[in-house]
Amino acid sequence: MKQEGLAAYVAVTAAYWAFMLTDGALRMLVLLHFHAIGFSPVQLAYLFVLYEIAGVVTNLSAGWIAARFGLTSTLYAGLGLQVVALLALTQLNPEWAIATSVTFVMLVQGASGVAKDLAKMSSKSAVKLLAPRDGDGLFRWVAVLTGSKNAVKGVGFLLGAALLATLGFTTAILAMAAVLALILVAVMLKMPPGLPTGRKDAKFSEVFSKDRNINWLSFARVFLFGARDVWFVVGIPIYFYAVLSDGSEQSNRAAFFTIGTFMAFWIILYGIVQANAPRLLRARSRSAAAIVGLAQGWALALVAIPASLALLVWLAGAPAPWLTLTLVFGLLAFGAVFAVNSSLHSYLILAFTQDNRVTMDVGFYYMANAAGRLLGTVLSGASYQIGGLPLCLGTAAVMVAISALGARELRA
Repeated sequence: MKQEGLAAYVAVTAAYWAFMLTDGALRMLVLLHFHAIGFSPVQLAYLFVLYEIAGVVTNLSAGWIAARFGLTSTLYAGLGLQVVALLALTQLNPEWAIATSVTFVMLVQGASGVAKDLAKMSSKSAVKLLAPRDGDGLFRWVAVLTGSKNAVKGVGFLLGAALLATLGFTTAILAMAAVLALILVAVMLKMPPGLPTGRKDAKFSEVFSKDRNINWLSFARVFLFGARDVWFVVGIPIYFYAVLSDGSEQSNRAAFFTIGTFMAFWIILYGIVQANAPRLLRARSRSAAAIVGLAQGWALALVAIPASLALLVWLAGAPAPWLTLTLVFGLLAFGAVFAVNSSLHSYLILAFTQDNRVTMDVGFYYMANAAGRLLGTVLSGASYQIGGLPLCLGTAAVMVAISALGARELRA
């Protein structure tokens, strides 16, 4: 990699880290704050629905915007919009009716969803253009970016829970907005050359891929991420909250810290495994066909974990210490296998695409990613309300199985 390309990669990665730290913290702040003041599981899911819908729309349009105006423009726009969304959330009035509060937070979360996917598409596309092409260079660089991003987001979950318990909702959000604004200014002033500035002939119709592999990979991605979020967004946090809190202020704070710590550790473990996936899979010595085969095999391996946990929780009936401990270790195992699947997908999308349409294909692929999170978010609240945690985990198993069917259609 040329020196200027490496400098651009480092700058983009640093900006993306800062963004994901606030994104993880904001999700935990919103989830725990509104659950503590009485929102139901379905209402909590509603808070994140527009966030995911915005991701679907943004990823489609962001690929074209970046191709037309350049990757730095979408990166700066994502960071700036997140600062605006954070500041807007501080205007929430506790005296508003629940319906008004839900609508307001949904709108702000929608803006945050746009911001996140502008930043994500810019960062992931930059890897394809800047990473070394020899050996497993592309796999290693995308694994480092994606894995480190998820580890940082995990720290954000812990940070959000800690800030809520110590500073309170509004002060915590103001502090995050101030820090992110400073980072945006620093990145804008110091961004080195190395990223494309755009091409004026880019057409929006080019966003929709005609490549068979990219379409099937995107299909698999929808259900892979839906399978995670169907228990991760609402189910597990609310289940653990019910187990850990008796409703008092002191037990609420302890529950916030414990839930935030678990979710942070889950995401950090996920990020570490993701970053090390090329080494774990010995990618340097494998052909493209072999990596496609790995994507198919690891998808099938993931199905058994949520299916087993769903059956266990259903048979156990009432919560118990041994069950909670089993869930913790089982979901960590899910996270490790899920991370390998996600890392393989992130490599394959960049391997399948061409340089001249990288932002288009990455945008389309992450549109599928957002669609999966949207599906998982909606099903998380609904399935927990209808059938509790067993239904959340059972739904996850079905969605992983569908993802595995999509992976079987990939061709090297």
